[in-house]
Amino acid sequence: MSLPAATRHRWNLDAGGSVGYLDLGDAIVIVPNGVDNLRSELLSAIDDGMWAAASAGLGDDELATQ
Repeated sequence: MSLPAATRHRWNLDAGGSVGYLDLGDAIVIVPNGVDNLRSELLSAIDDGMWAAASAGLGDDELATQ
């Protein structure tokens, strides 16, 4: 698979590099530096309050048990 030149430049991949993808069924999300790096960045962006709210179902008791 090839990426458009503008994307390669923006992600500093002109000489090659790692990319990952997430298959969403109807779409694919391509991420620089692989999916593990994206997962780490997303988890580090979530603070304890956000995690507690999500774990509690974000105000939806039924969602909290899913």
